[in-house]
Amino acid sequence: MSGTVATVCALCPAGRAGFADGLRAALSDAGMVLEVRETGCMSGCTRQSTLAFRAPGKMAYLFGEITLDDMPDILTFARLYLASADGDLTDARPLGALRAKAIARIPG
Repeated sequence: MSGTVATVCALCPAGRAGFADGLRAALSDAGMVLEVRETGCMSGCTRQSTLAFRAPGKMAYLFGEITLDDMPDILTFARLYLASADGDLTDARPLGALRAKAIARIPG
């Protein structure tokens, strides 16, 4: 295990619709190893359907308004995040529409 965790809000619309299972399957199909967890409210209610990525010693990210349509951009983010030593992505352009869904970057 890489130590990287993706956390999906289970109370948001995407979480209730099974987003975590879809994310697990997509990551597995892409050959990426990270844990996907579900949790109760992540207090992103103004931008429902939140998803967080974090890993020890790395910047953490919180995204909102996530849908299944975002999966290709989420996979791109996960690939870049896993490859980054500190989680700081200096160029967010490869993330497509996911760039506009970032709520927070939290120092590691």
